[in-house]
Amino acid sequence: MTTNHPAPSTSAPTSDLAPEPCLTLTSPTDILAAVPYLVGFHPKSSLIVIGIHRRQAKVVARWSLPFPPGTLAALEPAFEREGVTEIVIVGYGPGDLVTPAVDEARLLAAKTEIHVGEALRAHEGRYWSYLCDLPTCCPAEGTPYDLSTSQIAAEATVRGLVALPDRESLERTIAPMTGPVRMAMRRATADAVAEFRAGLTTTPDLDAFATSYVAESLAMVRSALQTHEEGGRLDDAEAAKLGLALAITRVRDEAWTLMQDSHGLLWKDLTRRLEPRFTPPAASLLAMAAWRAGNSVQATIALERALTIDPSYSMANLLMHALQNLLSPAILRDRLPTPAELDAAMGPPHPSWLLPLVNLLDEEDPHIPSD
Repeated sequence: MTTNHPAPSTSAPTSDLAPEPCLTLTSPTDILAAVPYLVGFHPKSSLIVIGIHRRQAKVVARWSLPFPPGTLAALEPAFEREGVTEIVIVGYGPGDLVTPAVDEARLLAAKTEIHVGEALRAHEGRYWSYLCDLPTCCPAEGTPYDLSTSQIAAEATVRGLVALPDRESLERTIAPMTGPVRMAMRRATADAVAEFRAGLTTTPDLDAFATSYVAESLAMVRSALQTHEEGGRLDDAEAAKLGLALAITRVRDEAWTLMQDSHGLLWKDLTRRLEPRFTPPAASLLAMAAWRAGNSVQATIALERALTIDPSYSMANLLMHALQNLLSPAILRDRLPTPAELDAAMGPPHPSWLLPLVNLLDEEDPHIPSD
């Protein structure tokens, strides 16, 4: 079996916008060696389903175990959409945890007339195949395996794929920065808030202030994207000001409609640096960039971060719904409005556009350790 790298996934299809390094899998050990690179970390207590079409992985989905009956229902439309003709199932954990989930995946495959190429359970250095009951090759006590004997890890590394030790390690890659960086951002955020307040309270014309602030913020988004594309990084003052500006829907949507996979570096940096109350827009934009690039695990973690801070944040809820239903990011290609179309739809800036930002100004951020 040859698999396209579908990038890390927590219940999401591969992206046809993503790069396509390939891994050739010829044995159960190869499959077990490849899975951590396909989902981005070494899974535990998990079910992995890999959907294949013409020897390429089109869907890679992971669920934590146990899960309630019916959890895998979202796979059926994803399989149909991606033309999946074969699946590989891998469960991690003891039999009483894994077998019900594998059985549900096999029943779904039978219902959709999809061939099950392999179904494995891995636990404590041994694997069992649900498709083989020959004691000569699949003993009841399981087959020992050593991932270091597979060439998959070396191939994956050469192709730039990464498998972190666990999901928590992946979460730490976008965790809030601490120490001097956090203290500097707190000062920069306080300065940005004071500057905005001063402008808002002293302006004789709220309409003119809103128009000017939105125009400057839109230019700030484009400048920030260019800075990162050229290998630069926003300084603290620039990052703090952009964090405030992204609270305005029209400004955030400017970044959304201009989205490219490469923009993820900017949104990841801001997700880590911004004070928590200003984080949901940047985290949602990071999720969008990651999803487009096929990195659905990072997208899910970024959305969890946004929704922990603001459970009602609409963009994060919309993207989480797409990920949970295994939708492909290709559905948005050529469907996002242009900045000009946003202007036509939303009309000229109005003071009411500033309310989401104004409402954040008096909120207090939860404590983040500074060291």
